Amino acid sequence: MDADGLVEDLLNDLTPAQLEAVTSTDSPLCILAGAGSGKTRVLTRRIAHRVAAGTAEPAHVMAVTFTRKAAGELHDRLQALGIREHLMAGTFHGIAYGQLRSLWADRGHTPPKLLDRKIGVIARLLGSTRAADPLDVVTEVEWAAARMLEPDAYPGAAAAAGRRIPLDGQGMVNVLRAYDEHKRRQRLIDFDDLLLRCLRELESDPEFVARQRWRFRHFFVDEFQDVNPLQFALLRTWLGDRSDLCVVGDPNQAIYSWNGADASYLRAFERHFPGAGTASLAENHRSTRQIVAVANAVLRHAGGLGMKLRPTLTAGDPPTVTAHATDRDEATAIARAVREARGTHRRWSDQAVLVRTNAQTALIAQALGRVDVPHRVRGGGALLQQPEVRKAMDGLRRSASPFEVALVDLAAELDGPIEGEEAAADAEETLGEEERKANVAALVRLARTYVADEPTPSFAGFQQWLAAGRGDDAPNHDAVDVATFHAAKGLEWPVVHLAGLEAGLVPISYARTIAASEEEQRLFYVAVTRAERQLHCHWASQRTFGTRAMSRDRSPYLDAVELVVATERGEPPTNVRARIARDRRRLQAARSPGDAEPLSSDDQHLFEALRAWRLETARAADVPAYVIFPDRTLRAVATSRPSDHQDLLALPGVGKVKASRYGDDLLSMVSRKSATSGA
Repeated sequence: MDADGLVEDLLNDLTPAQLEAVTSTDSPLCILAGAGSGKTRVLTRRIAHRVAAGTAEPAHVMAVTFTRKAAGELHDRLQALGIREHLMAGTFHGIAYGQLRSLWADRGHTPPKLLDRKIGVIARLLGSTRAADPLDVVTEVEWAAARMLEPDAYPGAAAAAGRRIPLDGQGMVNVLRAYDEHKRRQRLIDFDDLLLRCLRELESDPEFVARQRWRFRHFFVDEFQDVNPLQFALLRTWLGDRSDLCVVGDPNQAIYSWNGADASYLRAFERHFPGAGTASLAENHRSTRQIVAVANAVLRHAGGLGMKLRPTLTAGDPPTVTAHATDRDEATAIARAVREARGTHRRWSDQAVLVRTNAQTALIAQALGRVDVPHRVRGGGALLQQPEVRKAMDGLRRSASPFEVALVDLAAELDGPIEGEEAAADAEETLGEEERKANVAALVRLARTYVADEPTPSFAGFQQWLAAGRGDDAPNHDAVDVATFHAAKGLEWPVVHLAGLEAGLVPISYARTIAASEEEQRLFYVAVTRAERQLHCHWASQRTFGTRAMSRDRSPYLDAVELVVATERGEPPTNVRARIARDRRRLQAARSPGDAEPLSSDDQHLFEALRAWRLETARAADVPAYVIFPDRTLRAVATSRPSDHQDLLALPGVGKVKASRYGDDLLSMVSRKSATSGA
């Protein structure tokens, strides 16, 4: 195919808006690309079109992405479009590291050692008193680096940004200074240093910067809303006084400010690059009309640029909102819905279950495993890979106490700070103290489920139980994805189930500033727009955190979902609000035993007798009472009065092992009580 034919072929299947973005001669150019608008298609077509038209040479292209996976996908797509020559596509860190290695080789210098995990160094610097959790300090060290702050400037900048500072201002200054000094003495650099060192070398070495600017002349940056000040400064230095720059981004998907990202570089692009052009992609080609309507409603007050998505697909199934009595009920219902939604023509991988925090993935994965649904927990956010969970598992493994006792000790530690190792460098999310506690609480809950059904619990048995039940590493690629909202960014599925949509999780409890609240809305928008054909929203009126069952209220964002659905049906909003109120009252009546209807006098007497039996049995076995049975199970026994083992197995919390071990005692007590009461 000749050059003219290739150019035409690259353009013939684009929408008018995509065509304008691909062929625009504006330079610099900012492409605002809404969710599902074909962002990656436009970026790769623009690069390929520039090459085919002779206005860019592959050897002089730098395409910056935020993950190695995205860089690989960009390479693959460009090859499929006929670009065979090598071009530079990589992350900010990867490109900077490559340039530094070349510079050090030219100078004959031995490269410093790369420190890829800060946590050990930071923990030692904090000393044995541990005035703050090392992970929280690491987060602030990385935030300060992203904003190029000297130690003395950190306290003021952190206060202005509303950061939750783990130490007092001077304490953080001392840690930042000590960390810099440790790296200097040991000839270490961390990932943030790669960017800063590259920037400083470019600024101070005229030959080095001239060589890089000769090599790289055409710049393309994806996900520009996620750029932080250090990355932006490095990009400006690579660019110099030239203007051949194209950025693509969506301010409505700016969800990484906690890590130092600054979406104002995208929002105010023309202020940073006077004379720049703008192209907008507002047509959503991914989701049904109803899902797009929900996304627009969610963002109405989320601090975006006001880009309203326009659906191009026809209407589909309306989104659903389902309330559940408990988080276990929610997980069970979602697992069943996943099975039903698969039908005969869908793959398992057509569905995903998305949650706000890593701690929520365990219960969902467990429920999917119980109904034999193949699944995987995506990305570095998998619960068992979290640093604090690995540390807790290591503590269980090394404990000299019986497994049940070690588990009690671990649960008791939830009242204090949770420690852990630093997450991997490319982790999707930095966790605060509350989320790390929730992760360990989720592990405790899994372990208690294992103990309840295991005659001789042990750490090795728990490991095998986890490996058999969670399916995180299922070799079958046809599996349901379980992921956090953050980890789901950039992905999409025909059917999406959103779980745990409750106030305190969505939005997260510590999002107390206006900016944080707006980011939570954008995060929910990201989750909603992952759905192509069906969107199912779930929440629970009671959720268990470790050993505590807590009453919950639905996320305020769900009102927007239900009002959109009602509008589609022509139902008055007042009816929707009345139905929401009725749901709340119904679920309050179905909450935990402490919130349920009072027992009758006879049932209450049996319930108390069962609790006394449980306490005696627990003392004899030297285990906590809950290991025998929780209150919920004893309450069910008292009210249902089972007559045989089959009846027992139908009750919550009674498995085959428990029925075999304690069933005769329970049935005997029920029989005696029924006889004395005349039942």
